[in-house]
Amino acid sequence: MSLGRPQLHLRETDSTNERAKALAIGGAPHGTLVTAEAQTAGHGRLGRAWVAPPGSSVLASLVVRGLGERLAYLPLAAAVAVSEACERCAPVACTIKWPNDVWIDGRKVAGILLEGRPEDGWAVLGIGLNVATRAEDFPPHLSAHATSLAAAMPGARPPAVEDALAALLAALARRLGAPPEEVVSAWSERDALRDRRIRWDGGEGLGRGIAASGALRVETAAGELELHAGEVALVRPADHGG
Repeated sequence: MSLGRPQLHLRETDSTNERAKALAIGGAPHGTLVTAEAQTAGHGRLGRAWVAPPGSSVLASLVVRGLGERLAYLPLAAAVAVSEACERCAPVACTIKWPNDVWIDGRKVAGILLEGRPEDGWAVLGIGLNVATRAEDFPPHLSAHATSLAAAMPGARPPAVEDALAALLAALARRLGAPPEEVVSAWSERDALRDRRIRWDGGEGLGRGIAASGALRVETAAGELELHAGEVALVRPADHGG
């Protein structure tokens, strides 16, 4: 799948997802890319603000069309692609906290936000990837839970944001066309919650991987259940604050 053309690059915008959604409504083709050096109202799942010093991160939103049933697996496929792109650009190992937060050493390096109109056959995939952000650049409330490629490789030169974006688009092109079972398998290899005690609004249990549908399997005192991303606000390891 060809991704990244046409591209709209902005020095500053409120949110790349908002710009991409407007383009999608106007008929922008599959693969249309919106990027920015800075965002004034960037956000992730649950409306959480995405903080990034100008020019330090990949801030990108992609118009996606024509995936059919694979659209349901897009968050998982995107998380795998982001992980692969990070590892191509830097000597790091990534894991994924369900459903799609990408971690390095237990800290979030990238977030993914999927919005759109599935009934109209399109979605917008927003990705924020911390590339050159220094550890001291993170606000105090994020410093214990956020990282970047630069922070994960102290003393080494971090990749350029443009190179990280190119690696990301290449990885997404491979993963967006993959069958669901392949996506689930690749995601499972990076599962950060497997066999860990986790908590969510209203429950606690042991992470037992993901189902074929992409739902999170959890073992509780009452038996095994499945959590679905659209129904559960926040899942986190019991020993982790983020």
